[in-house]
Amino acid sequence: MNRQNFVIETKNLTKAYRQGRTPGHTRQGSADCASVNVVDNVNLAVPQGCIYGFLGPNGAGKTTTMKMLLGLIKPTAGSISVLGTTLASTGNDPGQRTANFAGSPYINEKRRLAILKQTGSLIESPSYYGHLTGRENLEIICTLKNIPKKEIDEALSIVRMEKQQDKKAGHYSLGMKQRLGLAGALLGHPKLLLLDEPTNGLDPAGIQEMRELVRSLPQAYHMTVMVSSHLLSEIDQMADYAGIINKGKLIYQDSLLHLHEYSRRQLRLRTSNNNRALAVLNENQIDCRLEEDYLTFPETADERTAYLISELVKEGIGIWRVEERQHSLEDIFLKLTGKQVSL
Repeated sequence: MNRQNFVIETKNLTKAYRQGRTPGHTRQGSADCASVNVVDNVNLAVPQGCIYGFLGPNGAGKTTTMKMLLGLIKPTAGSISVLGTTLASTGNDPGQRTANFAGSPYINEKRRLAILKQTGSLIESPSYYGHLTGRENLEIICTLKNIPKKEIDEALSIVRMEKQQDKKAGHYSLGMKQRLGLAGALLGHPKLLLLDEPTNGLDPAGIQEMRELVRSLPQAYHMTVMVSSHLLSEIDQMADYAGIINKGKLIYQDSLLHLHEYSRRQLRLRTSNNNRALAVLNENQIDCRLEEDYLTFPETADERTAYLISELVKEGIGIWRVEERQHSLEDIFLKLTGKQVSL
């Protein structure tokens, strides 16, 4: 895909946090402190018009990365480009202001404001005034962002909140609060929408509704959506592309279709003599391996499978079990991250 078709690009994006002063330094503010990279040299490439699933276990660096994309926190190193505009980079631009660490990237404040006018976001939990109605909360957002209040009706329609708009936000269910936050993010017809775990805490019906809402946005409203989650099943049902982050490092980035290719079917055999069977299969040019008392090899045509089994029987090898197995996306996620799918 061509460079101009990416709405988000980062190069070696890094965020380090100091963990405490090293022994022997007692003066407050000492620069000689240990640090850890919570985001470590991440190179994101989010295609235009897609739903990009940003997947990783809790604490992997998802929220920190999204906050850097919005300019809410400053990167320690690397560069950020959003909607074709450079937000943060190393260099000495007079229009930029410095970050916290010496030698870290500069953030161009004018460009940041220009990007935010075209970007909607829902990071962590939605913010609202509980004593005001849903509509009154959206009116405040319109005032702050200089957006015509007539857009509120459309935003409420998208998130299906027309009948609840006059209720106090403090009386909303968690699902309704999430919808209110999404409505606020949609005001102004953003080109880019960043959603940080939007289904967290929702019941199954709420998750389904949020999923349908998110999936409708790119085609109906011509926007690109980046949505984070620690649930692979959610990303699989919403996204076109996926990036998997673990311990601050981006360990996978491609289409979900490509990720599914990792889940090819395999045949598993259990025999009376697995070591001898392994030798016979290798002689027949079958790429086979022994795993947990099973011989595992890629699925072949039925006729080929029958032939291989007959060859094993001719060698006096008893066939105890034949089964087909396909790795799920959860299996792949576990292998990539070494963690459980949902934490």
